[in-house]
Amino acid sequence: MPKKPDLASPPRRWFLLLCSVLASLLLAPAARLHAAAQLVDERQCQGCHAGQVEHWTGSHHQLAMQAANDASVLGDFNDITVRGERETTRFFKRDGGFWVNTTGRDGKPGDFPVAYAFGVEPLQQYLIDTGAGHLQALGVAWDTRQRKWFHLYPGQGVDFKNPLHWSSPQQNANFMCMECHTTGFKRNFNAADKGFASQWQSLGVGCQACHGPASEHLQWATKNTPLEHAGFQQSLRGGDNLKEVETCARCHARRSPLDDGFNVTHRLMDDFLPSRLTRELYALDGKIQDEVFEYGSFTQSKMFAKGVRCSNCHEPHSTRLRAPGNGVCLQCHNPAGSTGIAGVDGSGLKARDYQAPEHHKHVTGQPGSQCVDCHMPGKFYMVNDWRHDHGFSIPAPTQALRLGTPDACLGCHQATPGQKVAEQFRLWYGEHDTATQRYARSLDALRSGKPGAAMALFEQLQQADLPAIRRATLLAELPNYPSQPALDLASHDLHNDAPQVRVAAVEALAALLPAEQRVRRLAPLLDDPVRAVRIAAAYALLPARNSGLGPAFDKALGEYEQAQLSQQDRAEANVNLALLYRASGRLDQVEAFLRAALLRDADFDPARVALTQWLDARGQPDQARHLLDEGLARHPESALLEHARGLALVRSGQREEALKALRKAAQLAPENVGFAYVLAVALHDQGQADAAMQQLWKSLGQQPYNREIRLALLRYLQQAGERDKANGLIETLRAINPQDPLLRSR
Repeated sequence: MPKKPDLASPPRRWFLLLCSVLASLLLAPAARLHAAAQLVDERQCQGCHAGQVEHWTGSHHQLAMQAANDASVLGDFNDITVRGERETTRFFKRDGGFWVNTTGRDGKPGDFPVAYAFGVEPLQQYLIDTGAGHLQALGVAWDTRQRKWFHLYPGQGVDFKNPLHWSSPQQNANFMCMECHTTGFKRNFNAADKGFASQWQSLGVGCQACHGPASEHLQWATKNTPLEHAGFQQSLRGGDNLKEVETCARCHARRSPLDDGFNVTHRLMDDFLPSRLTRELYALDGKIQDEVFEYGSFTQSKMFAKGVRCSNCHEPHSTRLRAPGNGVCLQCHNPAGSTGIAGVDGSGLKARDYQAPEHHKHVTGQPGSQCVDCHMPGKFYMVNDWRHDHGFSIPAPTQALRLGTPDACLGCHQATPGQKVAEQFRLWYGEHDTATQRYARSLDALRSGKPGAAMALFEQLQQADLPAIRRATLLAELPNYPSQPALDLASHDLHNDAPQVRVAAVEALAALLPAEQRVRRLAPLLDDPVRAVRIAAAYALLPARNSGLGPAFDKALGEYEQAQLSQQDRAEANVNLALLYRASGRLDQVEAFLRAALLRDADFDPARVALTQWLDARGQPDQARHLLDEGLARHPESALLEHARGLALVRSGQREEALKALRKAAQLAPENVGFAYVLAVALHDQGQADAAMQQLWKSLGQQPYNREIRLALLRYLQQAGERDKANGLIETLRAINPQDPLLRSR
């Protein structure tokens, strides 16, 4: 057996020390580059980059946020009164500044100074200084085209109790808005004094927002220092399109932060969690439904898969299109059937005159003749801001009628019966069955609990070319269809190239497996190169924290904790910290963070519920009840608070009163089948089996994919001796997911 070397012996120790010194010397230039790079005054860019600066000047990027003054403020502040549904707002000037008189957070009218103008076209908002560094986005905006004031939330009866009110935490610009309207932004929230000391290098989106700190670039330019990427930490030129798309996605995506600020050298998911194609945000076929910006749509598209990047269509400094009309699209989709754009895969392009009426079937120059009319349908957001869908879809009116998805043809020809529109489309273009159409049908089957749903899910996930964001969305559906194939597919995607897919796979496995069985599969991801994946793995492994996971687990869990600590201005982050400390045994910190959550937002009901449940469990039912009563007095129609009151009454043995509260919660939020499920269980526990089953049947009609409801109903039917109905449920489950573990013994 070879002798184990003695690492402590002097010769070897000095050799290792020498190696480390040499390594540090060799690596020092690169290390200094990344450590020393600093933001600089961007006026220094003008000397060498006059053309880019000229394009940028006056752009939406440059004017994204401006100090409020006579030059920047476009709205009419000449003592103008705007009457809303519940509140009145007056715009006026005082002492050379711009002011607003409106209802504040306390429900009382007051005068508030305008600190900044936000945006320039087609609307401009205003940020109100409410003290302690808090900047709030006013809910009345200026229409720059029609030159009039308008409400951003018409018909919603917004008042000071509503989370959409300008003074609420949901409208805090420090957290919600300013990072994407400035360069080098830091929120700098101080939890002790509940104030912001927000900082930025410059107002507006400047050079360094995308390219990163420029101090080393100046050194390269002025001293001829040979530095990689001309002194920048990264290059947006060359390579594939991913780096550029993720750079833009930091602002052009629906996402949540993992830190205070971001680093341009990081992957997107080192600093943010982009949303998936959820029911609330996207239609079944992936088209935009809520305000999601461009990233989620674009990354579903064939364009993205073929290497197209944002700057192929948009001049990055002016933000204008590269060409007018159809010119942008004709770069690739042209009679030659080829593209001259470097990095774009032109295989599959068809030689065709796409501008000819023979293709678009509309009069040239009229609606329907432009590429965007049919392939980039859009919606108005913020009342008057039209946003194009960047999925570059092909109209499918027949399927749209069947699934209820948006469609360019149906949307434009609303006065014509839908079936007639669909038939005409079929006569012109024939029958087509695209990958997007198949994805939409599969997702519809999954979310409707239709026969064959599980097989449709598995078939989609077996496709090698499925866009990553769609794969992540489908992985989130796996827990509703448990089986060995589901487990295998989720396990396989732990190694997917896309971090968003790996995160979704981690979460799916956490839902499919008990804690002790997760360790083998998920522990390797604690060392994943992307922070979001490490955090997801650590959180999924938290119930198995005593399984000898080692320092990698502690480090990754610390990253999750730090992500929440960086957002202490948000009630949600404080609740997350409380849940973390409870799960990890740091019980002495739980209550403080739950109370901090309510200090940040007294109307954040999940925090109030979590605190009442904590107090109740700690033997303080009176305090818990007082908190609930306080919340219900402010929001008597809160289904969540009423539900929590019902559960508290169950714990105290007041079953009749509990039933009343649980029933009211289910009535207040009929779409929430979770409330209905708990009500059914409570009814059954009190001997009202028929009423419980009736409630579950109703819930199953609302969410036929919900396995938990189906199993509860099956159990109650079997207990009641209703064998035929129980067998019918089993057969339905077999049709939906024939490999469900429940069916093994049947």
